[in-house]
Amino acid sequence: MTGFLNAVEKAGNKLPEPALIFFYFLLVVMAMSAVLSTVDFDVVNPVTNEAVKINNLLSAQALTVTISSMVTTFTGFAPLGIVLVAMLGVGVAESSGFINTGLKKMLRVTPKKLLTPMIIFVAMFSHVAADAGYVLVIPLGAIIFMSAGRHPLAGIAAAFAGVSGGFAANMVPTGNDALLQGFTQTAAQLLDNTYTVNTLCNLFFGIGSTIMITLVGWWVTERIVEPRVSKLEIDGDFQHNEDMSSYSPQESRGFKAAGLVMILGLAGLAALAWPETSLLRSPTDGSLTSYGAPIMKSIVPLIFLIFIIPGIVYGFVAGTFTSGKDVINAMNESMSKMGSYMVMAFFCAMFIKAFGDSNIGTLIALAGADVLKTMALPGEATIIGMILLTAVVNILIGSASAKWALLSPIMVPMLMAVGISPELTQAAFRIGDSTTNIITPLMVFFPLVVVYCQRYVKSTGVGTLVSMMMPYSVIFFICWSIFLLVWWALGLPLGVNAPYTYPIS
Repeated sequence: MTGFLNAVEKAGNKLPEPALIFFYFLLVVMAMSAVLSTVDFDVVNPVTNEAVKINNLLSAQALTVTISSMVTTFTGFAPLGIVLVAMLGVGVAESSGFINTGLKKMLRVTPKKLLTPMIIFVAMFSHVAADAGYVLVIPLGAIIFMSAGRHPLAGIAAAFAGVSGGFAANMVPTGNDALLQGFTQTAAQLLDNTYTVNTLCNLFFGIGSTIMITLVGWWVTERIVEPRVSKLEIDGDFQHNEDMSSYSPQESRGFKAAGLVMILGLAGLAALAWPETSLLRSPTDGSLTSYGAPIMKSIVPLIFLIFIIPGIVYGFVAGTFTSGKDVINAMNESMSKMGSYMVMAFFCAMFIKAFGDSNIGTLIALAGADVLKTMALPGEATIIGMILLTAVVNILIGSASAKWALLSPIMVPMLMAVGISPELTQAAFRIGDSTTNIITPLMVFFPLVVVYCQRYVKSTGVGTLVSMMMPYSVIFFICWSIFLLVWWALGLPLGVNAPYTYPIS
């Protein structure tokens, strides 16, 4: 495995900068769209019931649209806003010393042997806050590991594995449950218009998966990844306080005041969200976890407030802030570190927009689904094939909702026809979607993780991160697939009102 990972790292690091990769891919997609637009395909999109047609992005009309929408394509790139807004709040909390003191206190009560599983578990729990784990938990993983005398890249790897590789696992419902359920139920009703899917249909399996991924990720981190990255010299520009074993009485008072403010804020938010008539709930079904709920739409602003307010309180009580100018300077400093990410985000947004407009991704996804359909494998093998298909498609289409919107109208009715329930099909999809998130540079947050690594090891490239995350991806895929089959064989409930089989009439 060491030789293989060395080869992956060597080859990957020969790739250009992530921004250039997306730029080159943009040119390739545009060229391919011009060629493939002249071909008639017999692959039918189940959403439109029409044959997939590749759009020529080099036509005069398409080029005009691309240029005229360039600004809105960039400003509308969803991860960009999430990262910048969240980092404003987190940057203040970090500059004031609030996060640093919190880590000191946490390290005092957490045995060093349990740092790895703690990071992975917290990373998976961060799914409650949508994509905030990418900008919050992953950089903290590096700080926590470095504070404990361990290599920071191992902390980034463990946190990235939990946030992205364990995306389908969680102890509590998240907005992603509601999002996927909508597609699954619509697809199931193509075959049975009376069929309904519960939003929590994968909850129990997700809880079990959280425990499994925590244990497996713990083993991979300490037996494979950490021994490997420990050979990399830490030569980055990140300024780190080496003394994490003590804190002053003033720092302790500041942390207590800031912690109290944070607890009161969270309690107030819970009190506002608790009533069934709360304005924070979805106006349609009263849910807190559906994507239509105002609280789910406000996750990133809430993270901003939850960190910036305690950060300011800590700063003034502990003496690290003396005026409002210090708060603004802290925001400026956090934004100054995001320059390379913003450049990458521009080209990434342009590529993803072009890839979607061309319909090339739709063609690849549907063609792959047709191949699996014609194989007519046994139930267990079909589920593994479903996981594998999703994993392969995920290399090209990072959005879980986009993939499931394309695959569910074919895969859900097809597997229902052979006796596999929509709920089980959805669980298989979520495993395949999760396990390859951490090795595809086309995943929108992947370049951001490269930037995190470069703060500590300047030579970190795409190949370094891919080789670092490859063991997680492969072992997660194997163990999670087996875990689902064992869960199925034991007849354990997938979730609320979630059968394994669909009765064939």
